[in-house]
Amino acid sequence: MAASDDVRDNVKKYYGSRLESSCDLQTSAASCSLSCRPPPRSVTDALSQVHPEVTKRFFGCGLPFPAKLEGCRVLDLGSGSGRDSYAFSKLVGSSGHVTGIDMTEELITVSRQYVEYHQKKFGYEEPNVSFVQGYMEKLSEAGIESDSMDVLLSNCVVCLCPDKRAVLQQAYNVLKGGGELYFSDMYASKVVPDHMAQDPVLWGEGMGGAQFWQDFISLARSVGFSTPHLVSASNIVIYNSDLKAKAGDISYASGTYRLFKLPKSPLVSEATVTYKGTVAEFPDQLDFDSSHCFKTDVAVKVNGEMAAILQSSRFSSDFKIQTSDKPESSSESTPQYCHLNPFLLADKLGSSVKQCSKTKK
Repeated sequence: MAASDDVRDNVKKYYGSRLESSCDLQTSAASCSLSCRPPPRSVTDALSQVHPEVTKRFFGCGLPFPAKLEGCRVLDLGSGSGRDSYAFSKLVGSSGHVTGIDMTEELITVSRQYVEYHQKKFGYEEPNVSFVQGYMEKLSEAGIESDSMDVLLSNCVVCLCPDKRAVLQQAYNVLKGGGELYFSDMYASKVVPDHMAQDPVLWGEGMGGAQFWQDFISLARSVGFSTPHLVSASNIVIYNSDLKAKAGDISYASGTYRLFKLPKSPLVSEATVTYKGTVAEFPDQLDFDSSHCFKTDVAVKVNGEMAAILQSSRFSSDFKIQTSDKPESSSESTPQYCHLNPFLLADKLGSSVKQCSKTKK
């Protein structure tokens, strides 16, 4: 793989000057990964109010908008032109705050131009969003303090970073206890070989730097996060015939996962949890991920880690949690993560995303 600085320089050039809009990308990665249900109205309304010039230069691959953001301190990793950051600023409300960080000067310049526009659009007395230039692998150097954020969000940019471990470690460090990393990214069906990682166009499209999804699960846990929860997924279509040939037998998918920073001594026993129906826009059921759907006033058994997530996160007041004295059973020495495979979920949902491309062949 090329040196980290060389990789960053290539990405800056690719997204800062070579691409004028998301339609210049050569894959369908800028399309949304599909979940089992459409996004709530608050999300679509917030996105519809973002300035068109900001939306034009949006390069994400998913829709990383978790529930219950009001009042949260949010960090948008790889904020780009600011589309998601501005939508988040609407969702967190005047009592919350959003910080967007990106390494590309041109995109930071674009995003900062519309701070006052969105402040007035949303009716806030003061701006609740700011943008800083910096690296996701070096959040502390960019002035992001440890244990300062409630939620970290990211949209198809981790695949552009050469040091994934540093990104996840920094994300873990700046989250408060019980905080969440909720992000969309590109994933590969197998380990991407070095010669593909050295191709600047493949890297710029996310293909050269996409993680093998199983490696991501292991890496996230080794950093300290909870086991990732898969929310949504779509297969990614490669338009350009040359890039398709270079990819060979490697397939790509867009996947949205949520990870939590749990207490050092989380619950280790099974628990029974009951959703109270109190999360805004989800009075009847809360779809936590592709495997957990909590219906209002219906008791459900969950494992110790899920109980710890619900107990320590911003969702604690929305659940009644009854722990069990029974230790959690484990029938397998090696965890099986088939339910976290974005390719299986994408196939199940029938979601091969398609989108216009100026260079489609």
